[in-house]
Amino acid sequence: MNDDHSLAHITPRDQAEILAQALPYIRSYHGKTLVIKYGGNAMTDPALQQDFAEDVVLLKLVGMNPIVVHGGGPQIDEALARMGKKGTFIQGMRVTDEETMEVVEWVLGGEVQQDIVGLINAAGGKAVGLTGRDGGLIRARKMKMADKDDPSKEHDIGQVGEITAIDPSVVKALQDDQFIPVISPIGFGEANESYNINADLVASKLATVLKAEKLLMLTNIRGVLDKAGNLLTNLSAREIDGLFADGTISGGMLPKIAGALDAAKSGVNAVHIIDGRVPHALLLEILTDQAYGTKIRSH
Repeated sequence: MNDDHSLAHITPRDQAEILAQALPYIRSYHGKTLVIKYGGNAMTDPALQQDFAEDVVLLKLVGMNPIVVHGGGPQIDEALARMGKKGTFIQGMRVTDEETMEVVEWVLGGEVQQDIVGLINAAGGKAVGLTGRDGGLIRARKMKMADKDDPSKEHDIGQVGEITAIDPSVVKALQDDQFIPVISPIGFGEANESYNINADLVASKLATVLKAEKLLMLTNIRGVLDKAGNLLTNLSAREIDGLFADGTISGGMLPKIAGALDAAKSGVNAVHIIDGRVPHALLLEILTDQAYGTKIRSH
């Protein structure tokens, strides 16, 4: 057994004390919906995968309703490379032609999703995989992307979608019946065409529609850092706007935080950007008062 995971050095009395300290958090979030964006190292490191699955099952067993939305960029790149195809990006967005979309569908909706479902089931949960097609969950349309230097010019990035509507009834039916939904970020359009959608956006929109108690985003960074590199553990939506304005938040963090901010402003009580490289980061964030990332408050 891994020494880090062994509790042999903790007395039974201390173990009971640790459990008792989690009680107020369990009571507070009992029956509440938690949307979890699963990505980064937490998705690719076997020990962290195991921790994640155990955390999700425990949250379900103590009466919360976890919903998992996953990404899979590295896995898509790997599959494309095996086919001898190289991913193309414009302004940070993956250009998704018809062939790439097929790969995205079988990697996300097949391989990655089923791995996560299997991990959660092996940890004692009852996970069910969904894509945006199931129950008409995610309707989308082709994303129009203006050139960042010349707004009158538009880039065609193929089957990349923006969400037009989310119908959460299939998710509600599953979570009310003791299942844990695992959602791939694939939407469908009016002609039944498929769209590749940013997983952070799907998680944010879903949390908003479900009026989730929390949106938790597992990432490969410690959270939102100030210009000196210090972790900002607790921010209001207004403070985040200020960090956008002065350039503290930039690059790859922009879409992640923008989605989180929308959710916080649209009724999700708290959004947490968590360091997914920390073992059991989810439980530590939800069941203790120790911050393992940045919490964005709705007000």
